Amino acid sequence: MQTISKASCAMASFPCSRVKSGLCIWPSMRQVCLRKGLPYGLFRFLSFPFRTLWGASRSLKVTQFCSVTSSSSSLQIELVPCLKDNYAYLLYDVDTGTVGVVDPSESRPVIDALSRKNRNLTYILNTHHHYDHTGGNLELKARYGAKVIGSMKDKDRIPGIDIALNDGDKWMFAGHEVLVIDTPGHTRGHISFHFPGSGAMFTGDTLFSLSCGKLFEGTPQEMLSSLERIMSLPDDTNIYCGHEYTLSNSKFALSIEPNNEALQSYAVQVAHLRSKSLPTIPTTLKREKACNPFLRTLSPEIRQSLGIAAAADEAEALRVIRQAKDDF
Repeated sequence: MQTISKASCAMASFPCSRVKSGLCIWPSMRQVCLRKGLPYGLFRFLSFPFRTLWGASRSLKVTQFCSVTSSSSSLQIELVPCLKDNYAYLLYDVDTGTVGVVDPSESRPVIDALSRKNRNLTYILNTHHHYDHTGGNLELKARYGAKVIGSMKDKDRIPGIDIALNDGDKWMFAGHEVLVIDTPGHTRGHISFHFPGSGAMFTGDTLFSLSCGKLFEGTPQEMLSSLERIMSLPDDTNIYCGHEYTLSNSKFALSIEPNNEALQSYAVQVAHLRSKSLPTIPTTLKREKACNPFLRTLSPEIRQSLGIAAAADEAEALRVIRQAKDDF
């Protein structure tokens, strides 16, 4: 069978958020971290379900990794922390050896991750032009000969771009279909990459866990439309976003929807993960629909908390929520 290794939280005492074909993936004994010895590893194996994190940087202090696999796809996704709170993502097709990276804000952590496994780099995928998502483009391109892929709308702003894609384009990463979805709002040329066969969506700075991106170049209506397009995907889609903002986002979300029980539970999980310096990404679309205030613009509690009129449309509600988040 083909395998997929997913970037996720390691050594956390919470259930898997991604269930594929009715299976919640558990590690084998050989995959259990043995850093604290066999008894500890046995206890962890018997007591808790695991999710997996590949790669880390000192900036996020992510430690104690395990690696688990599920039999659904030949695409491996490795999380690579960059800068202070950015995430890049290495994509590896086990059948062909093709490697890509999504939003390399800097080159060194990506080079280190590739060197650890003696891999080359074939593609660089950019969701938008901001430097904290493209800062590693030119050095990585020069070192590996990788092709840079981005939005046609941003072809003059993405360093080293080779392949410019439009909304609705279908591009192939090795044998994996990639759907290009325009998601403006944060920037006018922002795109997201959907890998339907692997249930993965790379949303850059459009959708975060429990938030959305600031409206630097777009309007509330554009951001709302972008979020609605993402929400149309299957609920079990894994969301890989550009930053580790979830803890601060949870505090804001609770301040405007304190009685949301799903949010309360997720906030506890997020606080635990971050207290252990573990990532909260990927999240799932199902969870975000239940907890993310920017996907809950019709919530009566949120509207009452922020004084949004019941008759106000969703774009206006999003504008008010975004302003409140900016001021939080």
